Amino acid sequence: MADVALVSKLPDTPLIIPSTPLRILSEYHRGSISTTRTSLTESSTQDLDEPLIPLQRARPRANYKLADFIIQRTLGTGSFGRVHLVRSKHNLRFYAIKVLSKDKIVKTKQVEHTNNEKTILEAIQHPFIINLWGAFQDDSNLYMVMDYVPGGELFTLLRRSNRFPDPVAKFYAAEVALALNHLHSLDIIYRDLKPENILLNHDGHIKIADFGFSKRCSSVTWTLCGTPDYLAPEIVGQQRYNKSVDWYALGVLIFEMLSGLPPYHQPDQNTVALYEKISRGPTFIRWPPFQVNATDLILKLMEGDPSRRYGNLRHGAGDVFAHPWFSEVDWVKLKSREISAPYLPKISGDGDASAFEKYPEDNATALYGRPAPDPWGSCFPHFEHTAVHGTC
Repeated sequence: MADVALVSKLPDTPLIIPSTPLRILSEYHRGSISTTRTSLTESSTQDLDEPLIPLQRARPRANYKLADFIIQRTLGTGSFGRVHLVRSKHNLRFYAIKVLSKDKIVKTKQVEHTNNEKTILEAIQHPFIINLWGAFQDDSNLYMVMDYVPGGELFTLLRRSNRFPDPVAKFYAAEVALALNHLHSLDIIYRDLKPENILLNHDGHIKIADFGFSKRCSSVTWTLCGTPDYLAPEIVGQQRYNKSVDWYALGVLIFEMLSGLPPYHQPDQNTVALYEKISRGPTFIRWPPFQVNATDLILKLMEGDPSRRYGNLRHGAGDVFAHPWFSEVDWVKLKSREISAPYLPKISGDGDASAFEKYPEDNATALYGRPAPDPWGSCFPHFEHTAVHGTC
């Protein structure tokens, strides 16, 4: 983290949730929890990927199997599988387990992204990033054992609030900035920042989740992936890009938190029109009456020329941390979670999942762990398996 001498505390601004959300915002949702692929991916273009070499581990590897857990309920569903709330039979702690169908991953050409997610999460230990505690596979599925973050998605809070007051948006943006800086220091590009992928812990602080599109990137890459509203113009133009696309996405996030909708929102979900707006740049945004420093930072983050974009200049993330909009932030205290969050999730106790939508269980767990033909086991060599079959 850059040495920025900011010593003041963010204002204690409790977040008041109105009982009736704006209709336009309540209808606008880009998906739910981790396994839901609301993002866009394009594998037809050869990517300049770093070799898939395991990073240095941030914590010792733990060996898990499905029988170690009691599955409580489904927290989210997606095109590849489900996320379940589970409880360990050994330490009685609650975890979230992401279950992914190997067959679906292979058929949608997401093998590399999935392996990257595991490798990257194992290397990260940061207060604002979700922890991966272990991973394994059976004949049909992959399993990733992660923190259970009980407060739900930041998007849900934003939808209920309509928009955040300036100090509240600043609090969440500052924590995201710290997390992005840590990822970039490890040469990791995140590529899917949005409120749906930011979870709220029991203390109100954030945990960034869903690293399915993250990758090692020490120089440039050019895969078209992410969420359309949050794509930088160089991604839309299918040009090479670097980690600065994450800072661009932070600018979009700040705008969405302050206004309730992203800057180039298309109600008809017309991506062609959306990409045209993104290519034209912030000059064509209809700006709500934001605080002047907030507007200035958004413009500097959403700069169309990556060589002039904040976060990608000589001082790197230091320019973001030192911007006047963040002048109240004590970055050291914030990283240590010594600053009170503006909103505390209403949680009745350990294992409370009331912040998440209820999903039909559909007897999905009955098939987990059953013997089956396994042609894809070798595609996921870093997921422990008792009997790997077949070749990729």
